[in-house]
Amino acid sequence: MPSTSSPATAAAPTHYENFPVASWLCPPRLRPPIAAIYAFARTADDIADEGDAPAAQRLEDLRAFRAALAAAARGAPSPARWPEVFGPLAQAMRDFALPESLLADLLSAFLQDIEKTRDAAGYADRAELLDYCRRSANPVGRLLLHLYGVDDARALAQSDAICSALQLINFWQDLGLDLPRGRFYLPAADLASHGLTAQALRDFRPLAPAAPPAAALALVAGQVAWARALMNEGAPLVHHLPGRAGWELRFVVQGGLRILDKIEALGFDSWSRRPTIGKADAPLLAWRTLWMRRQSPAMTSSPR
Repeated sequence: MPSTSSPATAAAPTHYENFPVASWLCPPRLRPPIAAIYAFARTADDIADEGDAPAAQRLEDLRAFRAALAAAARGAPSPARWPEVFGPLAQAMRDFALPESLLADLLSAFLQDIEKTRDAAGYADRAELLDYCRRSANPVGRLLLHLYGVDDARALAQSDAICSALQLINFWQDLGLDLPRGRFYLPAADLASHGLTAQALRDFRPLAPAAPPAAALALVAGQVAWARALMNEGAPLVHHLPGRAGWELRFVVQGGLRILDKIEALGFDSWSRRPTIGKADAPLLAWRTLWMRRQSPAMTSSPR
């Protein structure tokens, strides 16, 4: 499940910091495979995003990374280039039968990120953006459910909703960072409905003296409402997962909702300031997590 950290998670400060990664709530036997999945996703994300390599080099490196994944799935020796990633991952794939297809979906999303940045095409509508989330975020949740032995259709759908919501929250949280890098995730259909163009929004910078126009803030408000609805749709999953996993997911869900609260508190201007979660949020997150515990599984939202 991408970037709002909760007190229960330990992760790096970009795409995957929303996801639970080998925290103290995770059963010890699952920490190695979860750490292996995280290292795989983190390294691929860095290939796609970090440094100053040209797009062609990034694409070539990600294709080599995909070939290394296929080799790991076959039980072939780890490549010399990324042994710290594919050694543990191959072990996890053997021990827990991790599906190669879900890991490959992550790589296809990273490849798409590079292509979308290069051609500046953006996303036509919410359905196209959700297809990206299906590959960039949902596989992580499904891999975690696989480790916990949860595979019923309802749980998978709820996991997908949570993971897609987390990815969208990451987008709306990072507008001031993504736009200057050529990453544009606001759907074109939503832009048009507010009388906006992609180019106009690309012109905004985090430290620009002029605030975004009212139409842009209304646009983000709609995206925030969409992400909140998706999170609430998936939230009942916390009651379906056993023990520690359910508690871990409660913190993840409430961390995501808290970021949405903070975007709203900024007047939906996440161009000028990136909302984050800190230690001061811990008491509220803990209370909301306990509140989820006391409610029936039918409840899908937390108090504001």
